[in-house]
Amino acid sequence: MTQQTSLIDRFGRQVDYIRISVTDRCDLRCIYCMSENVRFVPRSQLLTLEEIVRIGAAFVALGVRKIRITGGEPLTRNNILQVFHQLGRLDGLQELTLTSNGTQLPRYAHALRRAGVKRINISIDSLRPDRFHAITRNGEIEKTLAGIDAAIAAGFERIKLNAVVLKNRNHDEVLDLVGFAIDRGLDISFIEEMPLGIIDEHDRAEAYYSSDLILADLRKRYEMYPTTESTGGPSRYYRIAGQETRVGFISPHSHNFCDQCNRVRLTAEGRLLLCLGQEHSLDLRRVVRANPSDDRPLRDAIIAAMQLKPKGHDFDLTAQPVIFRHMNSTGG
Repeated sequence: MTQQTSLIDRFGRQVDYIRISVTDRCDLRCIYCMSENVRFVPRSQLLTLEEIVRIGAAFVALGVRKIRITGGEPLTRNNILQVFHQLGRLDGLQELTLTSNGTQLPRYAHALRRAGVKRINISIDSLRPDRFHAITRNGEIEKTLAGIDAAIAAGFERIKLNAVVLKNRNHDEVLDLVGFAIDRGLDISFIEEMPLGIIDEHDRAEAYYSSDLILADLRKRYEMYPTTESTGGPSRYYRIAGQETRVGFISPHSHNFCDQCNRVRLTAEGRLLLCLGQEHSLDLRRVVRANPSDDRPLRDAIIAAMQLKPKGHDFDLTAQPVIFRHMNSTGG
């Protein structure tokens, strides 16, 4: 029987957080997340809901304390609530969270809260209906706004908005987005675009707008000071004087966070990705299907995979992406 109860990679970093993608499908088509002619993974190749829970439980048995469910849009997966209910009952799991585009939250928010979801991230890149539609290719902002309202009504411990900032697309809205978050008592994180997959809608180098520029823009209106607060992910947080809202920055280019990485990702078809920006991976779907009634090989494979985790990514906005998978197939 496997004795190890924590996951340590070859650089001494403890992995205690897994992001599990339950689908690569989404009801939006965000320009930084997927190509316009996206081809989704055939449903027959996805992990079953039972396999997702089994792999999640194996990670918790090995010391993982936080699971985030992602997609695509995870709430478009049929019967997905059973995954939240079963993972939420795992002994040792301290936090079950969700990243969503918000469109399905009027239907699911209260059920997710009852299932044990404590915190939720909701993506919203613009408050202007025309821009929102352009960035998402097909989205109606009213649906995401209704989802935010539903999440507030459901009483999650913390709700955070996520915005990917692109120069000349939405960079001039960062003050409005923070004001929106303050008005509703929410946190917000601004994200530098990650060069995953080939896209045609914009030049990533030209659209790059750094976290430092965003912070400078915000300081024109708000008194902001850094904090040591963490939610277990890569965000660096700032507090706004006199407000409860925290402003986070996820900065893979300007402030690389690889040295403290505590995360791995499971794709919807069962690939364990050891780094967002590298292709080091392990096929856990093969392991679970080859051992349907014995979790020892699964746990042993997870432990061995930690030796594949690289020191960090090699993102370069001026080059063609070396990672051809898009964000929707990576796990948002």
